[in-house]
Amino acid sequence: MGSANRFGVKAGKGIRDRVNKIEKDMRIRHKCPRCQRKSVRRVSTGIWECKKCGLKFAGGAYLPETDSGKLVKRTIKRVSEGV
Repeated sequence: MGSANRFGVKAGKGIRDRVNKIEKDMRIRHKCPRCQRKSVRRVSTGIWECKKCGLKFAGGAYLPETDSGKLVKRTIKRVSEGV
């Protein structure tokens, strides 16, 4: 059971399971990039806010940091350390 049951049987079990996982991951508290506390919540699509320090930042639609964002951050860190 989960929030994807709103689609009923017409969506199929696989799709409903994927939607449930995405929505569950979206609703948990995430780690703040500034204060490192698990207090970041989603405000709206792509907008995230830390309830502890008040930092408001743009991120992914369903997670505060996307896979491509992590890759870019890692690349920038590697390049800046090499220079």
